[in-house]
Amino acid sequence: METSPVAVSSQRDLRRLLSPRSVVVVGASDKPGALGASVVSNLDRNGFAGPVYLINPRRSEIAGRACLASIDDLPLDVDVAVLAIPRAGVLDAVRALAARRCGAAIIFSAGFAEGGEQGLADQRELARIADEAGMVIEGPNCLGLVNYAERIPLTFVETLVPSPGPGGGIGIVSQSGAMAAVLATTFLSRAMNVTLSVSTGNEAGSGVEDYVEHLVADPDTRVIAMIVEQFRQPQRFIAAARAARAAGKPIVLLHPGKSSAARESAATHTGAMAGDYALMRAMVERAGVVFAETLEELGDIAEIASRCPALPSGGLAVVGESGAFKALTLDLCEELGLDLPVLTDANAPTVRAAMPDFVAVSNPLDITAQGLVEPAIYARLVTALQEDDRFGCIVTGIIQTDATTIGIKLPPLLGAVEGGDRAKPVIYASLDEGTVLPPDILDRLRVAGVPVFPSTERAFRAIARLAALGQRDLTGRTPDPLPLDLPTWRGAIPEYQAKILLEPAGISFPQGGFAATPEEAVQVAARIGYPVVIKAQAAALGHKSDAGGVILNLADEAALLSAWDRLYANVAAYDASLALDGVLVEAMGKRGLELIVGAKRDPQWGPVVLVGFGGVTAELQHDARLITPDMTEAAIIAELGRLKSAALLHGYRGSPALDVAAVARLAMRMIDVMVGTPELAEVDLNPVIVYPQGEGLVALDALIYTH
Repeated sequence: METSPVAVSSQRDLRRLLSPRSVVVVGASDKPGALGASVVSNLDRNGFAGPVYLINPRRSEIAGRACLASIDDLPLDVDVAVLAIPRAGVLDAVRALAARRCGAAIIFSAGFAEGGEQGLADQRELARIADEAGMVIEGPNCLGLVNYAERIPLTFVETLVPSPGPGGGIGIVSQSGAMAAVLATTFLSRAMNVTLSVSTGNEAGSGVEDYVEHLVADPDTRVIAMIVEQFRQPQRFIAAARAARAAGKPIVLLHPGKSSAARESAATHTGAMAGDYALMRAMVERAGVVFAETLEELGDIAEIASRCPALPSGGLAVVGESGAFKALTLDLCEELGLDLPVLTDANAPTVRAAMPDFVAVSNPLDITAQGLVEPAIYARLVTALQEDDRFGCIVTGIIQTDATTIGIKLPPLLGAVEGGDRAKPVIYASLDEGTVLPPDILDRLRVAGVPVFPSTERAFRAIARLAALGQRDLTGRTPDPLPLDLPTWRGAIPEYQAKILLEPAGISFPQGGFAATPEEAVQVAARIGYPVVIKAQAAALGHKSDAGGVILNLADEAALLSAWDRLYANVAAYDASLALDGVLVEAMGKRGLELIVGAKRDPQWGPVVLVGFGGVTAELQHDARLITPDMTEAAIIAELGRLKSAALLHGYRGSPALDVAAVARLAMRMIDVMVGTPELAEVDLNPVIVYPQGEGLVALDALIYTH
């Protein structure tokens, strides 16, 4: 059953939705807990100054406010309508609002694209009406929005907009309404500023891309936090993410859908048809987006990004008070890939000068219990580490214990972070979760731009996500389109034809040729020299080895002729209905490392190349990386270095380093072929044999699939 919604158009004017001067609540009520009643209560509670019109055909007034019987009774050009009515009345209401030139509609009702064929058809009709009328629709199946900057809550979730706190503003964009509310609660509970929270729901008439573009341009928003189950306009989101990165606004994304069960849930939840998670992640990370793995991590990453003067980068310095904590930190930071530059007496004179003589200099630092005797040590160390260019972030892992201990340790630390310009993030984390900082100290740390965490582990994980962003080579290239001269028929193209088509693209294959008869096979072998391999050829035979369709190391003509008969017999026994075109005869090559290089065209994200380790365990290990169209040779080489078995490429246990640059160039060439040949669906080169540096590679097998 199809559940994907109609695609939304680009560059919508959201001003009347997000900053309305007038509101109409369709389905107004005074019943406690009713959606319409909650919306009106929210507007009143937060001092909305514009007119609020109520529609209820069964009431003439509600709580002293006049009620209109019909949308037709509205004045023209009301900015936004909130539809707190059952699904059955939504289409007619939107038609009537369009006739009254209403600027936007927020639709709470569910049961549209996520509810079946009729719901999908109705959602498409909503999109059509909105496009025709120039109306913005948020939803359906959403919880509305809260414009915190202007104190405008258009939601049924009880909302009291707080006064702004310290730190930069965070914009929330979530397809899930519940998760938008959860995120807002999380951020506000940490005294973080939220500028806007939007629940996009099924995205009939506006989508996450619209709101990200808005937040990128919003001067009050410093960080964008997102929960998205599917990007319906991937290329537009990529462009918006790159604009956010250029503007210095990190996007932090939580994307459910790694598991097959989660993808099925997404389809029934918001009408999303989730795509390939790994492909989506590769594309989105290339645009500079930071991924969170959990809700907690999303909150932690966003707090550091919004509160600190700069993002963590470079080396990490850790100030601790325990030898055991030092060992635990070394273990976790190695697991997370966090760089802990080594500190010694010789290479860190300012740190040495900040510490008592009997305390060793190291990273993490273990100042023991000396901080209780000499609390000024905290300030001296933070100041010294701020001045050390090897470090881009400082974490203080403090044992708090009780109010007396906090009163001794925290004042000097506060003195080091309050006032003045700090170029590097300082992050405060306690080791004894459960000990509560006094509210005045907590407030002072936050005002000073210091995130406060209940555990160092959470701080390290969030820092690792942000630090990885700074380590990415996001330098891009423009693909050089390389069209192939494809046959007119569509579907699978067998190996012998695929190699002929790909050879002009500069892809290296073994010497050989196609043979329709044993006599032709003998002629090919005589031309290229023995030993040879023969491989069965048919478009319907994708896995030749499974059918006994590959015979290796044929040393002479007699062996070749015998193998020809055996190969045909093997394939007939495997599937009697298979008719072979013939046999590909190729020279046996020398051994090397086996890789898989495959390209595919995703209908939403476009072409991508997978490079991974081959061999019989390839499908079990899933050791592969995705290469996106904009990656340079250097970026691809760096990506190959992230393979689990990357050591095999670089001279493992005395073996020679392999020609990784040739692999990168092959991946780029495959991208160029996919970009230049829109009819291509997939190209598989498996295996690709890689030789030592300077000796290149050769693709032993090739298959092409066309649309």
